[in-house]
Amino acid sequence: MEQALNTLFVMTQNTYVHLDHETVKVEVEKEVKLQVPLHHLGGLTIFGNVLVSPGLLAKCAEEGRQVIWLSATGRFVGRMEGPGSGNVLLRKAQWETVLDAARALPVARNMVAGKVQNSRASLLRSAREAEDKEESSTLRGAAEALGATLALLQRAATPERVRGLEAEAARVYFGVFTLMIRTERDLFGFSERSRRPPKDPINALLSFLYVLLLSDCSAALQAVGLDAQGGFLHVLRPGRPALALDLMEEFRPLLADRLALTLINRRQITREDFDFREGGAVLLNEKGRKKVVTAYQERKRDTLQHPFLEQKTSFGLLPHLQARLLARHLRGDLEAYPPFLAK
Repeated sequence: MEQALNTLFVMTQNTYVHLDHETVKVEVEKEVKLQVPLHHLGGLTIFGNVLVSPGLLAKCAEEGRQVIWLSATGRFVGRMEGPGSGNVLLRKAQWETVLDAARALPVARNMVAGKVQNSRASLLRSAREAEDKEESSTLRGAAEALGATLALLQRAATPERVRGLEAEAARVYFGVFTLMIRTERDLFGFSERSRRPPKDPINALLSFLYVLLLSDCSAALQAVGLDAQGGFLHVLRPGRPALALDLMEEFRPLLADRLALTLINRRQITREDFDFREGGAVLLNEKGRKKVVTAYQERKRDTLQHPFLEQKTSFGLLPHLQARLLARHLRGDLEAYPPFLAK
């Protein structure tokens, strides 16, 4: 098992990040705040007004380290990557599958099945932890509905049907999301999914975590040699990382939603971590973003048993392992793509 390389997140504004021989140095007002060996880093994620030296950018591109730029509030801006490392035959197989509906459909179906199963596992976990019997019963009822969706997915004959079942499962799941929140429901209660901009703290928190997760999934696909834009579930659009969006679906309940619930239920995230702006937008402030990024990185270091590979791994390596399993399927080494299923 290879070591999971860390991502350096730089969120302090007016920071200068540069390379000193083989060491990355982070300076604020000409004072070195952090230095880390370059070989310890798998990539950089930059928030807002941060200057990265040309030398460091060139070194990252040359050695295959991804650099991602986000706005100060976490909106995706752009990504730098070096020369394509993917096997052209793998990408050919990928696009042949994308363009063949009969071959693309089972992949999309399994990815959605992974998301629905992991959402169901999260609901059942919250049902066991719930102190209110009525709320526990409601959560179990939602989990049963997702179980019925899994059965319907096996018979879904078109991509549109798969997307429809995914949307219905999301409606059921988010319909009881508030019941998984045990503290400050007046602040963090969930009414509906809102984006660009989020309209309440829970949506602001989820959206920020989804950005981090999408970046990790994009990096995993590119490391394997797949094209992050060639998806099987999400509709293809110019500039849209459809395959990265596909891959992240099965991880949303585990690496984003469950982490959001943990931060809220343990009171690690509070009202003071959000900016409430005129017009109704709600965004994580700098203090809140730092808390979430720290918790996300810690979560990625937690370990678990991979049910398909039957080996111990970290949460941070899951996107890379699933990207490799997808590549094996596209090459013909695996009959079907096995999504990651939480127990």
